This record gives sequence, C-alpha cells and structure tokens, in this order.
Amino acid sequence: MVKGVFFDFYNTLAAHHPPRERVYAEVCRELGIQVEPKRLFISLSEADLYMRQETSRLPLNQRSDREKLEFYVAYITRVFAGAGVTIDRDTALQIIPKLQKRRWELKICDDTLPALEQLKARGLTIGLISNVIQDMEATFARFGLQPYLDFKVTSGEVGRDKPDPEIFLTALKKAGLQPQETIYVGDQYEIDIVGARRVGMKALLIDRNDYFPEITDCPRITDLTQILQYVS
Repeated sequence: MVKGVFFDFYNTLAAHHPPRERVYAEVCRELGIQVEPKRLFISLSEADLYMRQETSRLPLNQRSDREKLEFYVAYITRVFAGAGVTIDRDTALQIIPKLQKRRWELKICDDTLPALEQLKARGLTIGLISNVIQDMEATFARFGLQPYLDFKVTSGEVGRDKPDPEIFLTALKKAGLQPQETIYVGDQYEIDIVGARRVGMKALLIDRNDYFPEITDCPRITDLTQILQYVS
C-alpha cells in the first residue's frame, strides 16, 4: 500500500519557461549547430551537477571576472559534450553572451498544485528530494508548496547528490516509511528513477514533453495528476 509520494523539484514540480533546452537549441541554430532539445534536456541536468559542485567549492561571487568566465566556458562545454556536440573555446565564448541576452523564469508547473491537492486529500505523506544546495524556502513559499510538503531533503543537507542512496534513505527516515510504501517522481531516468529503485522505492518518470518514449521499464506519465492511478 502506498503511503507516501516524494518528488523531485526542477522539471517535476517547477520548470523554466521557456524551457532551457529549447533556448540552448535556438542559440545553437543561430551558430549553425544542430542539437536536439531532448539531448540538451539530459545534458543540462548533468552539467548542473558540475555547477553545484563548483559553486559549493567556491561561490561565483567570490571569483574574479576571469574565473567566472572560465567557469561558464567549462559549464557550456559540458552541456554540449553531454548532448553529443563538441565545441571549442571560441564557440563557447560566442554562446555565452547569446544565452545571457535570453530571459527565462522558474514557474510552478500547471499540474503541480492539482496533483498535490489530490494526494493530500488522500492522507498521503508528501516529500521533496532535490539536488540543490541553496536555501529554497522562499521559492517554495512563492509557489504555494509549503502547505503540501511534509518534509524536504536536499543534497546540501545530506552532502550527497541523487542518485546516491543516502539522499533517498534520509527521506524515508524523515517520512517514517518503508521503501515499498513510497513512490518517487522525477524527470531524469538515471538520477531519479535508477536512484529511487536502488533503495527499493517505486518510481515514476514525469515526461511532459514526450522526450523518452523508448523508456519502457518504468511507468512514464505526462501529467502529475496521473500519479493517482498508481496510489489507488
């Protein structure tokens, strides 16, 4: 019997608008580089791990302008390498100012609050497991998530990033639940699905853009309200 549902945050409960992968793909096209948004969607998540590690080691506001530039070059290079595109330093230096001129904002997904309301009405424990190191309380409050979340576990708190088992085990301990009593919902197969299943949790892949039809070894949903089908 399912007693708890735990969520990833970025691209699960909230997402950037317009989507970052589409912005990056548009900038690439301007430079004659063709890359699929789907591949960028995955590689951005992987490059963000590098960003968290680097900014944890030395925050950007403590770096010189030259050090910041070198960080951004390394980050952009990782994004495209992960998407199967090799770029040189000069190309990265062309991409960076183009991206800086683009604007996107983080917004709560349309299906988030309806899904949380339905899960809460069923008396389920609702938690958050996210690879973030910064304090997100103001963001959660702005999006109206606080009344629904019984607990939150972040990589900054645990000192480990998903898919490390420790971050999932910490969440289970906070919830007071066994792995088989929970469902974890995330947007990244390797980070979220594999990580959750490694500790015995059920897992759902949220794939709003239908990027991953080839993934068939776990349930795939396109709307968070579809979670209700798996908790009955």
